[in-house]
Amino acid sequence: MKTKVFFIIRLAIAIILIQTLRFKFTGHPDSVYIFKQVNLEPVGRIFVGVLELVAGILLLIPKTVWTGAILTLAIMSGAIIMHLTRLGIEVNNDKGLLFITAIIVFVLSGITLYFYRKTIPFLK
Repeated sequence: MKTKVFFIIRLAIAIILIQTLRFKFTGHPDSVYIFKQVNLEPVGRIFVGVLELVAGILLLIPKTVWTGAILTLAIMSGAIIMHLTRLGIEVNNDKGLLFITAIIVFVLSGITLYFYRKTIPFLK
């Protein structure tokens, strides 16, 4: 039962990460706006998109879940910090949706990492 629940959590994180890629990779105006605000447009937008793709894939492979969770925590930490220091909670009248999503993904990734902590090779 636990394994199924944690698979669903991993899948949810991966879906959130991967579904946002279309905005980053197609240069959606909202994505471009966000990365311009933090002086990372366009290289940062594409780089973060690639990292999110890699993290999403790693979360779905049983042996690499811990790596995907750590990468996702790092990415979401950056997003949360940018929201708190440069972007603000609300971006382009989104009512804080991006910020809330980043926090949810961060928390779920932390829970996932904790659950899969025994699979981390250098902690054995």
